[in-house]
Amino acid sequence: MPASFVERTPTIAQSTDDITALVEPWLAAERLELDDVEMVGSGNGRTLRILVDAPDGVDLDRLSEVSNGISRLLDDVPSLQSPYQLEVSSPGLERKLRKPSHYKKSIGRLVKIKARIDETTTTASGELTSADDDGFVVSTNSGDESFRYDAVTSARTVFKWEAQPKPGTKRGKAS
Repeated sequence: MPASFVERTPTIAQSTDDITALVEPWLAAERLELDDVEMVGSGNGRTLRILVDAPDGVDLDRLSEVSNGISRLLDDVPSLQSPYQLEVSSPGLERKLRKPSHYKKSIGRLVKIKARIDETTTTASGELTSADDDGFVVSTNSGDESFRYDAVTSARTVFKWEAQPKPGTKRGKAS
């Protein structure tokens, strides 16, 4: 064997990149957007999560159709030859924010952010008011806070449940 030849086992990052490259054009042809690809677990307990979205959302029947199509596409991916569970879903009400496009789609929503700035970890909760290719702004109770994407350690949207009035009372009126 030549000295320059090195056998490589696909890493999770390589396999998710391969999956993204394979699935994204197919979803675009189906008028859907690939939102995220994530491989979790190891060995026979691996789960491949693929999140898809559309401007008007995605219902369960559509997710079932898409899941079958993606499953057929993935049959020949070398890094997926060992057992894995495929989950195809929509991002949901509370979703992780990982890419600039996720932040841009979430403008106007409540978010919770953890970021590492210098040696300090900071958290912020509030409304995501703007996002561009470099970073985003969150309007908090203490004012606007700007973050660069590379400083974020975790970010997600937050769904706030509004209390429903008791039957027979109107919203805003005390009983």
